[in-house]
Amino acid sequence: MSFVSFPGQTWEKVLSKVKKAVVFMDDRCLESLHWNGGAALLFEAGARNIKQFSSFEAGGQNEPKAVFVVSTVLKGRTADIIKDIISLSHFQYCVVFTTVPHSIHLLANNVTTDLEGNPVFEQFEEKLCEWMGDMNYTAEVMHAPVVFAPLTQQLHLLPAFSELFPLLEVDLEAINEKRPEKKRFGSLMDVDMHSLPPELQIQIKSLASALNALFEFISTREESFSVGPMSRLIAGELTNHPQAKNRRKSAPNKASIVFIDRTLDLTGAVGHHGDNLVEKILSVLPQLPGHVTDVQVDMLELTHLKQTTDTKGILAPGCLAQNQSATARLLWETMLVAKQKEAVMEVRRQLVEAASKENLPIKMSLGRVTAEQLCSYVQLFRDSWGALESHSGVLQLGLAAAQALRHPALPRWDACLAFERLLLQALGDSDLAEVLKQLLPLIKSSESGTGSDSSELSVDDLLVLLVCVYSMAKEACPGGADEEKHVEKVENELIGALTLRLARQTSLSPLLQEITGVSGPEELTVERAHSALENVFETLRGVSHARDHLKNFSSVYTPSDGAHQATYRPLLKQVLEEIFHPDRRECPDVEHMSGGLTDLLKTGFSMFMKVTRPHPSDHPLLFLFLVGGVTPSELRLIREVVSTHKSCTQVLVMSTRLLRPSDVPHLLFRTDRLKPDIGV
Repeated sequence: MSFVSFPGQTWEKVLSKVKKAVVFMDDRCLESLHWNGGAALLFEAGARNIKQFSSFEAGGQNEPKAVFVVSTVLKGRTADIIKDIISLSHFQYCVVFTTVPHSIHLLANNVTTDLEGNPVFEQFEEKLCEWMGDMNYTAEVMHAPVVFAPLTQQLHLLPAFSELFPLLEVDLEAINEKRPEKKRFGSLMDVDMHSLPPELQIQIKSLASALNALFEFISTREESFSVGPMSRLIAGELTNHPQAKNRRKSAPNKASIVFIDRTLDLTGAVGHHGDNLVEKILSVLPQLPGHVTDVQVDMLELTHLKQTTDTKGILAPGCLAQNQSATARLLWETMLVAKQKEAVMEVRRQLVEAASKENLPIKMSLGRVTAEQLCSYVQLFRDSWGALESHSGVLQLGLAAAQALRHPALPRWDACLAFERLLLQALGDSDLAEVLKQLLPLIKSSESGTGSDSSELSVDDLLVLLVCVYSMAKEACPGGADEEKHVEKVENELIGALTLRLARQTSLSPLLQEITGVSGPEELTVERAHSALENVFETLRGVSHARDHLKNFSSVYTPSDGAHQATYRPLLKQVLEEIFHPDRRECPDVEHMSGGLTDLLKTGFSMFMKVTRPHPSDHPLLFLFLVGGVTPSELRLIREVVSTHKSCTQVLVMSTRLLRPSDVPHLLFRTDRLKPDIGV
C-alpha cells in the first residue's frame, strides 16, 4: 500500500506551498499531477491558477505569489523561462520546486565535491529576488521527486523520463568517436557512466535518485538486477547511490528490482496484437496536448449538440485518468490488463449498472458488444446532470472504448497485424534479405503515398513493420559475408522505394517531419529524404544486434516445426519464467549489481566456501522496471506468468512510458538518446 500512496505523498510538499499562488508547471510534472488527482489537488490546497511553464505566461497585477514546478535542472533554458515569467509579473514571493536533487545540480555545474548545505539552490534564491526586483522579497528553492504517475495500483510510470531509451550501436559509435583509439569500447556492455555525455548522466542519476526516494518511503532494502546495457548503468547508479547505503543498513523490508532494456525486444512493443482494448484506444484517439500517455475523449455524446465544425472543440475532452471514483479506477485497471472481449463486456456491465442505479430507462441486450450499443447507454445520462456528475469517470471510459471500436483507423491496425503474422512465418522459411523483399510491393503499392485508403499502410506503418522484422532479424540471418551483401542490396532497394514514396507524399506525419527535419513536403528534397532513410536503416541494423551479448535470452523467436507455426516468444516472459523457475537456476543474463566491498569479500570467500548469490526471487516483493516503455499486453503477460507459477511474490511494475506501436519509431529514429532534454 505504501507503493500506491508514495506518488501522492511526493506532492504534499508542493501542496503545502501553493496557497494563494499562481502555479507554473512544465508538461512532465503536469502529467504526473494528472494521474495523482489533477488540478483539483492544487485548487483544494488554495492555488489561484495553474499555467503552463512558458515565457509567454505571467501572473496578474494582484497576484503576488508564484510557485514553479519543473522536471529540469535550474539553469539555461529553464532559468530563462522563470526569469521571463517573473519579469512580466508583480511577484513578491516565489517558490521553485525541481525534481532534480541538489547533488545532481552540483554535477550539472561541474562541482565534484559534496558541499555543505544547498549552495546551488541558495544562489538561485538570490537570482529570484533579483528578478523580482527587491532582495527583501521571499524566495525558496527545493527538491520534490514529483515524477511518479500511478496508472494503477501495480503500475507507476515516470513521465519525466519518457524520452529515456536504451542505447544502440549508432550511439556506441558516437561515444567512441570522442575517445582515443586504444580506449574505444568493444560493445555497449563495456560503456561506463563517466563516458556518457553529461545530459544522459544527469538523467540516469535523477532516475536513480527518484527510485531511492521510493525505497526510502517504503523502508525497503533492495537487491538490484539488470538485463541489458542501459539497465546495467541505472541499476549500478541505484546500488551506489550515496543515501541508499544508510537506508540499506536499517530498512526492515526487502525487495528485488530487475531493470530490463526495451531494445532487447522491440517486436512486442510494435506488435498490433489486437487483443487489448487500451492499446487500441491509445493508438487511435488523439493524445492529450503535452501528455505522453493520456488521450482526448470526445464528450459531445453527453450533450444534445450535433457534430459540426461549430461544435468542434467546444467541450473540454474527457480522459483515461479517473482518480475520483473507485468504480472508474477498477474499470480502467480491467481495461488495461484484460483481453479486449472481457474489457468491452466489463465496460458495458458498468454502464448498465450505473444506469440502473440512476433509474434510467435502459434496454438490456446480450450478445456482442458494439460501439453503437455503448454510445446509446452513455446517451441515457445526458438529461440528468446529477447522474452525469456521479458517473463521469465510467462514462468517459465508456466513450473512449466506443470511439476506439468505431474508429476509421482500426482496419489499418488489422492490416498491420496480418502483415506482422506473415513476416513472422516468413522469417523461419527464408533469410532476412528475402523477408525484406516482401516489403517492397507494400511500399510501391501506393501511388498517392497518402495512406488514405483505410487499410493501406502509411510510411509510419511501414517503419513499424521494419522495426518488427529487424528486432527478430538475427533469427533469420545466419550471417556470413555473402548474406550480408545480399541484405545490403535489398536495404538499398528499400531505401530507394521509400525515398520515392516520401517524395510523393502530399503531407508529412509528425514522425516523418521529425525524421526528415522538415515541416512540409514542399521543403523535402530527394537527397534529404534519402539521407534520413539511410540513418533509419543504420539504426535498424543496431536493433538487430541488441541481443548479441545475451546467452539464454538471445532469441525471441520459435521457428515452425511443421506441426506448429512459428511464434514470437516475448523476452519479458522468458526473463520472468527464469526468475520464477522452481530450481532457482542462476541466469547469466540477469546480472546482479553488487553492493561494493562486501560483495567482493563474499566472492573472495566463495573460493573456499559455498556462497549463494542473490536471486531475484529471494524476496516477497519484485519490482520490474522496463527502461524505454511497457505495453498493456505485457502487463497482462506479467500477471499470467506470476499466476501460472503460483508464486507468492508480489510483482509491481514501473516504466518510463506506456507504449503504443507508433512511439517506437519516434524513440528509435528521432530521439537524441545520448543527449536527453534536461532543460538547459
